[in-house]
Amino acid sequence: MFNKILVVCVGNICRSPTGEAILKKLLPNKTVDSSGIAAQKSGLVGKPADSMAQQVAAEHGVDLTDHQAKQLTTELCAQYDLILVMEKAHKEALTEIAPEARGKTMLFGQWIGQIDIPDPYRQSREAFEHAYKLIEESAHSWAAKLK
Repeated sequence: MFNKILVVCVGNICRSPTGEAILKKLLPNKTVDSSGIAAQKSGLVGKPADSMAQQVAAEHGVDLTDHQAKQLTTELCAQYDLILVMEKAHKEALTEIAPEARGKTMLFGQWIGQIDIPDPYRQSREAFEHAYKLIEESAHSWAAKLK
């Protein structure tokens, strides 16, 4: 049913690329991609994943080196069956970009208490490690539901 999954955060350089990479490992038979609500406005389109996000992911066997940030668009939303956002506020921002995608948009942290996964961008290593743990736990929960 959900064969194409899009993971969304703000800039598409920390949380969503990590979620994308983990879900790809856990669900190899599904198409998984990521994008950012404000990647364009932040000047991040085409940029690699944040260096600390890459480092923390690599320590867990997850490779983000080939990632390039991209902007969330109406067209991109239309291509996916399920859109996973990192924060409740992202649902509203996504709805402004693609109102028709609201019904297929859910929280990445849906199954671990409907939690927001905090943005570690420009914060401490501990913030990145905390975000990674929540993303990993959430990804495993989604994988269990989607297999």
